[in-house]
Amino acid sequence: MEKARPLWDNPLQFVFACISYAVGLGNVWRFPYLCQMHGGGGFLIPYLIMLIVEGMPLLYLELAVGQHMRQGSIGAWKAISPYLCGVGIASVIVSFFLSMYYNVINAWAFWYLFHSFQDPLPWANCPLNLNHTDYVEECEKATPTQYFWYRKTLNISPSIEESGNIQWEQAACLVLAWLVVYLCILRGTEHTGKVVYVTATLPYVVLLIYLIRGLTLHGAANGLTYMFTPKLEQLANPKTWINAATQIFFSLGLGFGSLIAFASYNDPKNNCERHAIIVSLINSTTSIFASIVTFSIYGFKATFNYENCMSKVILMLTNFFDLEEGSLTIENLEDMKNFLASTHPSEYAELLPQIKNCSLEAELDTAVQGTGLAFIVYSEAIKNMEVSQLYSVLYFFMLLMLGIGSMLGNTAAILTPLTDSKFITSHVPREMISGGVCIINFLVGLAFTLEAGNYWFDIFNDYAATLSLLLIVLVETMAVCYVYGLRRFSKDLSVMSGHKPSWYWKIMWAFVSPVLIVSLFIFYITDYIRTGTLQYQAWDATEGQLVTKDYPSGALAVIGLLVAASTLCIPLGALVTFIMKRTNP
Repeated sequence: MEKARPLWDNPLQFVFACISYAVGLGNVWRFPYLCQMHGGGGFLIPYLIMLIVEGMPLLYLELAVGQHMRQGSIGAWKAISPYLCGVGIASVIVSFFLSMYYNVINAWAFWYLFHSFQDPLPWANCPLNLNHTDYVEECEKATPTQYFWYRKTLNISPSIEESGNIQWEQAACLVLAWLVVYLCILRGTEHTGKVVYVTATLPYVVLLIYLIRGLTLHGAANGLTYMFTPKLEQLANPKTWINAATQIFFSLGLGFGSLIAFASYNDPKNNCERHAIIVSLINSTTSIFASIVTFSIYGFKATFNYENCMSKVILMLTNFFDLEEGSLTIENLEDMKNFLASTHPSEYAELLPQIKNCSLEAELDTAVQGTGLAFIVYSEAIKNMEVSQLYSVLYFFMLLMLGIGSMLGNTAAILTPLTDSKFITSHVPREMISGGVCIINFLVGLAFTLEAGNYWFDIFNDYAATLSLLLIVLVETMAVCYVYGLRRFSKDLSVMSGHKPSWYWKIMWAFVSPVLIVSLFIFYITDYIRTGTLQYQAWDATEGQLVTKDYPSGALAVIGLLVAASTLCIPLGALVTFIMKRTNP
């Protein structure tokens, strides 16, 4: 008799697992960046349209496939058609690549969390040099937060070709990050189902605390005004729509196999249509909520930097022209500069190269995403807050919860197909399978703790999943609609939920979503071709800033392998199945 498949304790556990997986670091560090780049509040228009025509339909499709087939990604797509076995394998490989580097972010979060208990925060000021006569030159040329990130955390090398040594503090944090993940996935849904209550809810508590604090910060209104003032001319920019579609696609975690894995542990009669709508709406609402928090912090940081810049200019002019204390203010600075330029033209011309052009708008326009936003911009703002240690602990604890929640989904996409295999589970207990996956990922992940590790992290982050996931989800959608059959799939959904899918879902699956994915795929291919030689940002310690360099041939080969390793599984899987059917009719 076949062993009963484990189930979630209740539907709420499943919803929390999906939210914990989908609501991740991208909601906090990429969506606000896209708002900043593409017209503030105006970006919400294409974003919400893409949610309706792409996000919800594809999420519903993956949940429905997992729940009906009651298997991980490999088994589910093989059940639809033996020729699709490569689709599931491609999903597992992409999830494996993601797990290799994603947990490094959790290791960095642990590192910053441990340092958050110091007073003052270690990134608040530049350290003294060896002679204790001045500050470290690299820090002075950069900023204390940049110095702590690039030198103290990463100890980054000048280029990707100079690998350097393993940073053992980071390696220890990576061990801790994988140990936490292992304890969370040890017993499958039995453990994961309890953990997701924490990883799905605590980030909202921290975001709410940050929202209350952010709205009371000096200058927060400047950031929120910047966010909610729509620049509707950006709607005519094709990249705005492309980025909106891409953000929805990757934010929901489509194509990795995690959603199929989670749904496979559902009760067969579960209403996955309702859950798809709930999860996608909560995910998008969280992105907007996190943006309000981020832009209030942006406003505070930008206003702080602007006023600090103005104060330095006022002090310089006051001292140089021996003006009366308090005669120069931020309000009358421009008028006074014009007055001094007309009354003391030669002296003012001599001083002019040293006078910085302070602009609040320029500060707000400075767009940062990814690790730069998470570990530099936020750290910069936190250090200037009152009780900065408390807000630092809260922030990096929130990053950990978001990161661990996403890792539960990433590992589920790998483990579920493995534990579905009767051959593997009959020889190896689940605890050892989970441990083996964690150990392999940790050993590969040590490469990201090298001095050049952050450059390799960026390669994996930029190229390991993008094109592969688009191809995977395109094949998934076409397979359900045109191989398995949309009418047959509708009957299955009717049995599961009690009613057939509406015309909206059918049109999206059969036509709109595939066309959209093909458009995204073409855009990325042409963008890569137009870009020419791929480049990366390297840290120049002598200048204290990032410089652009070309990727060497070895790095380009790795990029090619990352893309090919997963995408080639789809045609190869179909070819092997075809040959086996011909040789064993």
